[in-house]
Amino acid sequence: MTQPLSHAKPDQTPKPDRSPKPAQSQEHQPGQEHAMRPAPDYRPRFPGAGRLDDQVAVITGGDSGIGRACAVLFAREGADVAILYLDEDADATETQRLVEAEGGRSLLLKGDVGNPAFCQTAIDRVVDQFGRLDVLVNNAAEQHPQEDFQSISSKQLQRTFQTNLFGYVYMAQAVLPHLKPGAAIVNTTSVTAYRGSEHLIDYAASKGAIVALTRSLAQALAPRGIRVNGVAPGPIWTPLIPATFDPDHVASFGANQPLGRPGEPNEVASCHLFLACADSSYMSGQILHPNGGEIVGG
Repeated sequence: MTQPLSHAKPDQTPKPDRSPKPAQSQEHQPGQEHAMRPAPDYRPRFPGAGRLDDQVAVITGGDSGIGRACAVLFAREGADVAILYLDEDADATETQRLVEAEGGRSLLLKGDVGNPAFCQTAIDRVVDQFGRLDVLVNNAAEQHPQEDFQSISSKQLQRTFQTNLFGYVYMAQAVLPHLKPGAAIVNTTSVTAYRGSEHLIDYAASKGAIVALTRSLAQALAPRGIRVNGVAPGPIWTPLIPATFDPDHVASFGANQPLGRPGEPNEVASCHLFLACADSSYMSGQILHPNGGEIVGG
């Protein structure tokens, strides 16, 4: 096993950067982490405590952003990690390196979660390689802002839901035969599911559907001892941001939140870890809200 990276003590944890992000943009979704300035902070903040020892986790959109932060954190906590990604080869390879540096085994799986055949093939490969499956993190997403609601084309609407919702369903269906009591599914939704977004109407609608999916699937799987929960991030510094918005929007991203800044991926991944491990053994159908202090649904 590769020796784990050195672990910062709690009092040595870097403080979040409150300075605005530099104006920047990317042309291709879901974006590339290695092209961002500054790089998102994926680094786990504390030493591992074995909360996922000997478990296998599958993370969609695991190459970058929140997915990368989850992959590295889960590996630090003892998990082997399968990283599903669309086409960001450089980011995915780096995430694999980071997982293995934490001592975990890893598997890269390239493809579109909006394709049910890919989801099934990917899970078959995970089980063939690792022999089990304990945690699914549904995290892949895309978003396409439109100033005018009537400009949302049928192609855009279908594509947004194909990735953001259908992919979650396809992945859950593929993993379910392999999940045993105590297993967990964690779905990434969004603050926009609760407060809406006038420029991301189809995206917000897909994220609202994920909330309903999480609550409904939690009820359906409770008799089998499988928990289903979700995380609804606010503005988080991930590749999706420069790949979605113009440079001026990026430069002010997250500034309106009560905490005055965008969040970092490692401030969200800790929520996914909590819901994936036995720390949350009496929680199902619930949503956590790492959103910089915005009050929603209260």
